Amino acid sequence: MTLSPATSRITRRRVVGGTAAVGAALVVPAVVSSSAASAAPATELVPADADLHLLRRATYGLTAASVAEIRRIGRSAWLDRQLDPASIRDDRGADIAARFPLAGASNDTLKARVKAGTLKQYAWDAMYQTTYAATSRAIWSERQLFEVMVDFWSNHLNVTCPSSDVWDSRPDYDRTVIRAYAFGRFADMLKASARHPAMLTYLDNRFSTKTAPNENYGRELLELHTVGLVYNEQDVKNAARLLTGLTVDWNTGNYKYAATTHATGPVSVLGFSHPNATAADGEPASLQFLDYLALHPATARRIATKLCVRFVSDTPPDPLVTRLAKVYLDNGSAIVPVLRALFTSTEFAASRGQKSRTPYEDLVASVRALALAPDASGTKGMEALYYYASNAGQGPMAWATPDGYPDVESAWSSPSGLLTRWNAHLNLAAGYWPTELTRPANLFTELIGPLPATYGALVDTLAQRLFGQNLSTAHRATATAYFSKTPADPLKSTDSAVGWAFPYLVACLLNSPYFGIR
Repeated sequence: MTLSPATSRITRRRVVGGTAAVGAALVVPAVVSSSAASAAPATELVPADADLHLLRRATYGLTAASVAEIRRIGRSAWLDRQLDPASIRDDRGADIAARFPLAGASNDTLKARVKAGTLKQYAWDAMYQTTYAATSRAIWSERQLFEVMVDFWSNHLNVTCPSSDVWDSRPDYDRTVIRAYAFGRFADMLKASARHPAMLTYLDNRFSTKTAPNENYGRELLELHTVGLVYNEQDVKNAARLLTGLTVDWNTGNYKYAATTHATGPVSVLGFSHPNATAADGEPASLQFLDYLALHPATARRIATKLCVRFVSDTPPDPLVTRLAKVYLDNGSAIVPVLRALFTSTEFAASRGQKSRTPYEDLVASVRALALAPDASGTKGMEALYYYASNAGQGPMAWATPDGYPDVESAWSSPSGLLTRWNAHLNLAAGYWPTELTRPANLFTELIGPLPATYGALVDTLAQRLFGQNLSTAHRATATAYFSKTPADPLKSTDSAVGWAFPYLVACLLNSPYFGIR
């Protein structure tokens, strides 16, 4: 295209600024918020398409392949497949596991490496590999809903990763607790978590004894992991006493029950009671207590609420929460029936436009939308994606307190956070960083296909690929004006919009709330 004198001397700094300006122009005030006042206009930014709505919520973002699959087999069959991840072939997921061999490594494996001199004691290598693998699996695994739920449970039963005291246990916690039970029974996950060295260390129960009960785990078990704020201080004290003896072997670093440190005597917590008469009773009594909490109506409601916040709305509809809590209890805390009921509910269908992507989701969705692939060899590019998320304040598993990352739009609304996302969009689209990822041979051909006839058609095709609908008339004109063109102007193969400037158009659309809505 012919450039005006003002644009003929464009530098990268000016292009970046121009991209930000167009991104800002495409932001409609208040539409990204999930408040009642903004929910209605937000629906204009997402297509009235039930297939795409499900993909936006149950995956980390649209890809050409995922859209084609759900169109081919239908929503019901697609959901059935995703709820049965073992039935889905996942070659890239297997490749990621092979590239990060310490991700999910057991305590024994890490200790053996230390003994062999191939790993330094207290090194964070395995924890970092676990986080790198989490980011990469979220992007490239075919088992998308499973990966979404792994992230959900990692926050619900949070053990900060990386953090020093769990260097040898946090990777195994991801594999044997979170990933093992993500689609299982919450009661089983809770018991596995309570007897895992990572949780016992993180919340200090390994140091809790009959002579000095530590209340940290007992309190968070009630408040965060199960019933919520319905307990009193005596409940916490009794829970802490009952859980003494659940500890970590100082020689092996693995879980053990130490009867000699268990506090005996009757306990009563929120309607649960046990004589706890002998030290031998301590572990089975604790497991009974955990089962009781997992199946408590308040726990059912708490988990149903959190699932609705994740998949439906920042302000979950109470009737749906009530129904899902009943499904949870009727199925003994099994999660798959709850998810099925959620995704097939009328409330879910009506929730279009009511959720916004977090920084982590935005990054993952961007890589998926751009059809970027893992490094041809090595892991540097894949590692860099984790640091993108970390720089945006949401490296997976890295939340510093036991409550896990917030999942409401208001927690992530800030100018600096928006700028971080915009910089990532441009760097990824233009291939500035990370350079190690495998890019399409031609980004224009990958995202657009044959040359559109006009600038308006170019914007339409790109918008359909990235978020499944056209921009509004005004936003469409704004996007073409970036090239000093109108939507009706013809597009030629020699125009910069087809070549070097195309990634900046891509970044503009990724910057917009059309893409930012979950």
